[in-house]
Parts: sequence; structure tokens; C-alpha cells
Amino acid sequence: MADGKVIEIKGLNFSYDGALVLEDINLTVERQDFVAVIGPNGGGKTTLLKVILGLLKPVSGTVTVFGKPPAQVRTRMGYTPQSFLADQKFPVNVLDVVLLGRLGKTRPVGPYSRKDKSAADEALREVDILPMRSRPFSAISGGQRQRVLIARALVGGPELLLLDEPTANLDIHMEQELYALLSELNKRLTIVMVSHDVGVVSTFVKTVVCVKRRAVVHPTSDLSGEIVSDMYGGKVRAVRHDQIFGEGGGICPIL
Repeated sequence: MADGKVIEIKGLNFSYDGALVLEDINLTVERQDFVAVIGPNGGGKTTLLKVILGLLKPVSGTVTVFGKPPAQVRTRMGYTPQSFLADQKFPVNVLDVVLLGRLGKTRPVGPYSRKDKSAADEALREVDILPMRSRPFSAISGGQRQRVLIARALVGGPELLLLDEPTANLDIHMEQELYALLSELNKRLTIVMVSHDVGVVSTFVKTVVCVKRRAVVHPTSDLSGEIVSDMYGGKVRAVRHDQIFGEGGGICPIL
């Protein structure tokens, strides 16, 4: 890790049932980068994230995280999926959800230790939701749930945070608050995030990876309307976020 590479992908190809989903992906993510993965539905964004996690194996090519195969360093990664499926009637509270992130870090049997609960409280404090630790998970808002899921990803002490559309179904102000939180976390973590919100992404992240079976890397300063239109396969109508947030709000495409 002397060269600072957190993720290195070379010549990656991945297919589902013979249909090529990712083709000749070459990507390097450096330490403390904040990467947004954008692209159309079905373009392979979530698949790429799962390959980095080691949940899916490529047909060909290599993937290393911290210089090793992903499965060997999974405890150094935190992951927030698109959604957390839980029975609304099941009596799980916020703390219970966060403690799930200690699996693999704590003892395999028996109750959670004092160290586990202390780590969970610290993660909840970092995402500014500690006072809700005892509330039912089903009783909190969508934005609060996303913070809880990020706390679950943080509680294991990761160095790399992977998020799959963390702002899906949030209103625009909750999105802004969540991106501000991620920017703060980026001071100590490398972050890779799948997102459709190109406008807000261009305000907060450092690097954009456009995925449409293949992958093209852009610094955010190079992200133009032409690039976005080509990525999404047609004309894109834009809404300026600075009309809502003030200067620097960016442009969000409406497909």
C-alpha cells in the first residue's frame, strides 16, 4: 500500500448467464479519494460494487483491494446496500441494526460485548443519530435510516466505504445533509458511491466513474453536459441545484 492504491482493477469482464455486463474495466482508486459511479440503469454500477466487495467473481481480469483479493480484506470494507429489508413488525431497534456491522469483528457466539456496544455508540455519534439508539428502526425517517445504515458500515472500523445509491428516495434537503456527512467521513476514509444524482455528486466528490458496460474515469471538473448525455443515451434536461442550495449547487439531470 506504499503507492496509495486502495482499489486496482485490470481488464475486468463480468457476465450474467453469458450476457456481458462489465467489459474491459480498468480502474484505480487512490487512498482518500471520493468516487461517484454514475450511469444508466442496467449499466453495471451495482455489479461493479459487488465485484469490488468480492461478492461476485469476474469472468476474467483482476481485482485487488489493499493489494489483496477482496474476500481477504472484507473486514477492512464497509458496505451500505440500496435498501435494508426488515419486517416492519419485527422489534429491531437502531442499535440492533448497527451492531450487525460487528459480525466478523466480534465473538461468533454469545451476546455482543461492551466493546461492540461502545463501537456502535461511537458510529451513531459520528453520523449524528446517537439519541435514537433505542428507537425502533421502523419508526424513524428515511434519512435517519440511511444514517443508521452508514453507522452499521462504520462500526467495524473500515478504511474503504462502499455505498449503493444512499440517497435513493430521500428528499433534496436530506440528500444534501447526507452528502455533507460523507464529505466529512472522506477526511479519513476512501469512499466509492453509486449515484444517479450527477448534479450534487459533482459538488462533493473528487472523481466520477461513468459505467455503461465499460468504464470511463473523469475528474469532476471535466464532467460536462455532453458527457452526461452520452452516458445516459440521450438528451438530458438539467435542474440547477444552486436555485435551491445557493452557489455551487451543481446540475442534476432529469432523464
